[in-house]
Amino acid sequence: MESKRQQKFNKLIQKELGGIFQKEAKHIIGSAFITVSRVIISPDLSVARIYLSFLVDKDRAVFEILNDKKSEIRKHLGNRIGKSVRIVPELAFFIDDSATYAQHMDKVIGDLNIPEATDEDEEE
Repeated sequence: MESKRQQKFNKLIQKELGGIFQKEAKHIIGSAFITVSRVIISPDLSVARIYLSFLVDKDRAVFEILNDKKSEIRKHLGNRIGKSVRIVPELAFFIDDSATYAQHMDKVIGDLNIPEATDEDEEE
């Protein structure tokens, strides 16, 4: 269970990273469309797990570049939230596959062959 403080920092980091990807990190990500879908910060606020989703699958190559440039992104984050936090957390990026999984499950459910209910089944 996350504390109120963790939840506050999760939202703050999520918002600020979104801004960083839109403005300061354009030279890193190029034209890729990245969404910061979720942030989970450790109880001691030292490590932030950042889940990223990509609009197009070919943009996933940017993920490796982001991992290489973590220190630069952390520096930008520190410039934005440095006065609000004691230490800027270490960043750990992860790919959020929940949208892809949801599309897959929707297709699986759509392909199911479910027979129509008869009148006798409905009465029971």
